Amino acid sequence: MTSEQEISFKEMCAKFDVTPRTLRYYEYIELLQPRKEGRARFYGPRETARLTLILRGRRFGFSLEEIRQWLLIYEQKGSREQLQVWLELADRQLGVLADQIAELQAVRADLQDLRNTAANELKGAD
Repeated sequence: MTSEQEISFKEMCAKFDVTPRTLRYYEYIELLQPRKEGRARFYGPRETARLTLILRGRRFGFSLEEIRQWLLIYEQKGSREQLQVWLELADRQLGVLADQIAELQAVRADLQDLRNTAANELKGAD
């Protein structure tokens, strides 16, 4: 018997646009713990909220282990401690992203210069 608030494995994949393999992996590494009925899995509000946080964390560049530790803090120490750790993680990741942006801007400038040089050589060959 499923709760009205629960969704199936297939619905969870569709709702979050993740592959079955991804969802099974998150279960395997214990980031998600669906209710099981035989071979069927059902996800309640807690699991859908956790998957939202996992996917958001991945988008921001956090490792699955960092996400796991962050989620565990909430279970073990509560939301205040979790927010403090989140601020530390976010500050660190913002620095990483700033470095990546600077590197990409430098690469883009180099590529633009090479493109312009090639275009000028092509014009000169006419």
